[in-house]
Amino acid sequence: MEEKVYKTMGNVGAFNIVIGICVIATGIASGVMLIINGARLIKSKAHVLL
Repeated sequence: MEEKVYKTMGNVGAFNIVIGICVIATGIASGVMLIINGARLIKSKAHVLL
Protein backbone atom coordinates (compact mmCIF):
# COMPACT_ATOMS: atom_id res chain seq x y z
CA MET A 1 0.00 0.00 0.00
CA GLU A 2 2.76 2.47 0.92
CA GLU A 3 4.63 1.70 -2.28
CA LYS A 4 1.55 2.65 -4.31
CA VAL A 5 1.28 5.95 -2.42
CA TYR A 6 4.93 6.80 -3.08
CA LYS A 7 4.58 5.91 -6.77
CA THR A 8 1.50 8.15 -7.06
CA MET A 9 3.30 11.00 -5.30
CA GLY A 10 6.24 10.61 -7.67
CA ASN A 11 3.99 10.73 -10.72
CA VAL A 12 2.17 13.79 -9.43
CA GLY A 13 5.49 15.52 -8.71
CA ALA A 14 6.78 14.79 -12.21
CA PHE A 15 3.53 16.07 -13.72
CA ASN A 16 3.79 19.28 -11.66
CA ILE A 17 7.34 19.85 -12.90
CA VAL A 18 6.24 19.38 -16.52
CA ILE A 19 3.33 21.80 -16.07
CA GLY A 20 5.66 24.33 -14.43
CA ILE A 21 8.11 24.15 -17.33
CA CYS A 22 5.25 24.64 -19.81
CA VAL A 23 3.98 27.68 -17.91
CA ILE A 24 7.46 29.22 -17.78
CA ALA A 25 8.01 28.61 -21.50
CA THR A 26 4.63 30.13 -22.36
CA GLY A 27 5.35 33.17 -20.19
CA ILE A 28 8.74 33.74 -21.79
CA ALA A 29 7.33 33.35 -25.31
CA SER A 30 4.47 35.76 -24.69
CA GLY A 31 6.83 38.27 -23.07
CA VAL A 32 9.15 38.18 -26.08
CA MET A 33 6.21 38.66 -28.44
CA LEU A 34 4.98 41.64 -26.39
CA ILE A 35 8.43 43.25 -26.49
CA ILE A 36 8.72 42.73 -30.26
CA ASN A 37 5.27 44.19 -30.92
CA GLY A 38 5.99 47.13 -28.61
CA ALA A 39 9.21 47.83 -30.48
CA ARG A 40 7.28 47.77 -33.77
CA LEU A 41 4.80 50.30 -32.39
CA ILE A 42 7.58 52.60 -31.20
CA LYS A 43 9.34 52.27 -34.57
CA SER A 44 6.19 53.20 -36.50
CA LYS A 45 5.12 55.95 -34.08
CA ALA A 46 6.07 58.68 -36.54
CA HIS A 47 3.75 57.24 -39.20
CA VAL A 48 0.87 56.91 -36.77
CA LEU A 49 1.12 60.46 -35.45
CA LEU A 50 1.05 62.03 -38.92
